[in-house]
Amino acid sequence: MFDRLMKSLFGAQPEELPAEDARVALTALLVRIAKSDGHYDDAEQDQIRQIVAERYELTPELAQDLMYHAAELEAQAPDTFRFTEAIKNAVPYEDRNSVVAAAWRVVMADGDRADEEDALMRLIAKFLGVSDRDSHLARQRAAG
Repeated sequence: MFDRLMKSLFGAQPEELPAEDARVALTALLVRIAKSDGHYDDAEQDQIRQIVAERYELTPELAQDLMYHAAELEAQAPDTFRFTEAIKNAVPYEDRNSVVAAAWRVVMADGDRADEEDALMRLIAKFLGVSDRDSHLARQRAAG
């Protein structure tokens, strides 16, 4: 599965992702955001686990398994542009907007909004084709 997903996402011609692969790719993007400030703490991991459990109606064990595979993908994924471009091509706008909203929840999870996270969020929203306005509104919702 992992080799197929890497080829689908990062081959010369990115392919449309099956639902299961899209889950892994979107979760890997959340992991990348959580790691962007050099800290991948329990609060961020718990937030990602909660997001994917809710989003995909998973048990805690299945959410943890998804995070494991996502962390593998994130570690091997090339630059963020190609990563988000593949997701953009595979996921409708409404879902990409919800990915940005989930990403803001991860950024806010540890109570510290680092400059690296802000910079990456601006890039990710742009690369996913989510408007600045929609990203800003998602950030406000995530902040409470």
